[in-house]
Parts: sequence; structure tokens; C-alpha cells
Amino acid sequence: MRRLFRWLGIAVLIGLLALGWGFLRFLDGVDAAVDDPLRPTEAIIVLTGGGDRVETGLRLLEQGAAPRLLVSGTSAGLTLAELARAHGRDPAALAGKVALGQAAATTLGNAAEVAAYARGRRISSLRLVTAGYHMPRALLELRRAAPGLVVVPHPVTPAALREPSGRGRGLSGLRRWTLLSGEYLKYVMAAAGVTRFLPAKETAPR
Repeated sequence: MRRLFRWLGIAVLIGLLALGWGFLRFLDGVDAAVDDPLRPTEAIIVLTGGGDRVETGLRLLEQGAAPRLLVSGTSAGLTLAELARAHGRDPAALAGKVALGQAAATTLGNAAEVAAYARGRRISSLRLVTAGYHMPRALLELRRAAPGLVVVPHPVTPAALREPSGRGRGLSGLRRWTLLSGEYLKYVMAAAGVTRFLPAKETAPR
């Protein structure tokens, strides 16, 4: 019995060390720069969750990084005109180029929505815009949903993580670590396949 407890203790210690090492690697990617900012793709995908992401996607579209843009996971009822006005754009300039996906409520749902969008338009490459801390999990789920799709990561660092907490917009130390550690645990769960048992509606956006 003592030997069993000893081996269990060693296994737990190894598991904790592995989680700690993985978390350090995860933190390295939180503020990672875009590896290939000039590489063209067939579409730009923005996963909602912050204004910086949508603004980055719109700017990339205007710069010609891709001919079309999908904003995945928008709130129900949001119109293209409302999104355009919120970001100081002319709705007419975005018509026919920007699609709003309203079927996703989770990262797994985002992956299903993006996969359906790509299949419906025979898209083989895309640029994925989301927060740097969210990128590992988003890539993991998307590559599972669309294995043959070429995905160029385009991480964005939210203002709350860029700015010191004393300036009013930045997160305090506790909230910052809570956010990052929580996202890392979600990534570990996704890597373990737990998210496969969660519902994800797959509907191609209009």
C-alpha cells in the first residue's frame, strides 16, 4: 500500500510539473507577434470577444490581406450596418465582403461555424484573428473541425493586457492571472478532448 501511495504521489508531482511547464510555454505566446503579417489568404476570420479583434479584422480587410471577412460568434440580431457604424465604417463599403456568424457561443462553436463557412465557399486558407491568450485553443479546435485548412494565426493583445491597471483599463494582477490561468485550463481540457462532448451548432453564416 505504501508503494502504491508513493507511485501515486510521484504521478501527481509529475502531472503538476507538466502543467506548470505547459503554463510557462502558454504565457510565452500571450504577447506573441504575428509571424507572417503580409501573407495573403482567402478569408479573414475574427472570433468575437473584444473590439480590438474586430477592428484588426476590418483593417486587414481594407489592407487587402483577404477579399472577405467572417466575424464569428456575434450576438443575435446584430446587423452589418450596426457593426460598421460601431467601428466608424461605411456599411456600403463592407457589403458583400463581411459576413456575420451568429451560431457560435463557444470556441468549439466558432470552429464549427468557421469550418462550415470555409466549406461552403471552398476556402482553403484563412487568417485567424483572436486574442493571443485565446489563440492556442482556437487553433486546436479549428484544426480539428477543418483538418485540411491552412490557418495563419494573427494574435491580438487586448488593451486590458497591454495597459497598466492603474490607468483604468488594464486588469489588476489578480484578474490578469485569473484570466490567463483560466484560459490555460480551458486549453488543457480542449487538448484532452473534453470539449467534444459539448454541443456546437454548425450553421453556415449568411
